[in-house]
Amino acid sequence: MYCADCESIDDYFFDTTHFWIFVPTLETFSKVAGLCGSMDINATQQSDHCISCVVERPAIQKFIMSMNGALESKEKENTKVTTACHDGAPSIDDMGRIVTLEILVNRYQAKWLIDSIEKERYETWFQPIINARDESVFAHEGLFRVRDSDDSIVPPALAFKLAEKSDLLFSLDLVARRSAVECAARGKLNSKLFINFNPSSIYDPSYCLRATAAAINEIGLSPSDIVFEVTETHRADDLNHLKGILAFYRNAGFQIALDDIGSGWSGLNLLQSLRPDFVKIDMELVRGVHNDAYKQNIVNSLIQIANRSGIEVIAEGVETEDEASWLKNAKADYLQGYLYGRPAPLSTQTLSAEEAQQIDQKMNPLKAAAK
Repeated sequence: MYCADCESIDDYFFDTTHFWIFVPTLETFSKVAGLCGSMDINATQQSDHCISCVVERPAIQKFIMSMNGALESKEKENTKVTTACHDGAPSIDDMGRIVTLEILVNRYQAKWLIDSIEKERYETWFQPIINARDESVFAHEGLFRVRDSDDSIVPPALAFKLAEKSDLLFSLDLVARRSAVECAARGKLNSKLFINFNPSSIYDPSYCLRATAAAINEIGLSPSDIVFEVTETHRADDLNHLKGILAFYRNAGFQIALDDIGSGWSGLNLLQSLRPDFVKIDMELVRGVHNDAYKQNIVNSLIQIANRSGIEVIAEGVETEDEASWLKNAKADYLQGYLYGRPAPLSTQTLSAEEAQQIDQKMNPLKAAAK
């Protein structure tokens, strides 16, 4: 059983799209009705707070962007919309897809992202994490890369920000986790694997995370080789929810890392509350740390607190030998950054046709569940 909220991307736009628009005020109703009239769109008043209209595909972009410009921010936040591809009242399924106008506008602007997910224009690159004692490779972090229709890589922060605004974060975060597993298997990764996930993308751990755990088991990886790295920890406003997510992973045998410790006031509180296996010191603290007494005091304190708690420390963003030398002397356990390797795809040259087919067979049911 999979979580439909996390693993499906609804289509809101059709060759002929029937919009059902539920507005908060009569003034908003007047704006939407006037817009339909000015664009010569067939519209029907369903009630004082609901108007329906029919828009053909060539006019959808102008209609969506015109509504975005005509309504104030609060109006867009409080105007609800659903769409259908059929005449008559919206079905139960149609009503289940109701979103705010603000999300619908962003969803339209994110069509390229939906298309990239559905056509699998994405991959995972890997960056090494080095043992500070002997500079051997300890692990690799999987970093998601998504491409647009021109095959250009879109900055990950931009893709995830757009996904969040268009209510697609659940789907994109799931796809990114699954991509890390698949690309690691295809590249025969021989180290621990750090897989990122955003806690705000998880509804119910027992459902939402099961697909990722299943992919790991199906592909033949050991839970002891997987570290789930919690990103955006500063936005985890429901601590009990986050604890539930981490408990699910731990009970399945995985390890946990917290990202960007030191970047916000809540970091130490999370460290104490969640007791992760690893913490990553924010790269802004690492950059130039050998020349900055203020940064040195903070980093030294973080390392000492982590060590006393049995937590291993990863310093990320290491770019120079001077930074690395200082961090080694400060007893950081692991180092990550351009000094030791930039993110790059793994080579699949040693993958036989039979092995590739086996990976496809194991991943296909899970890929299908995400669409």
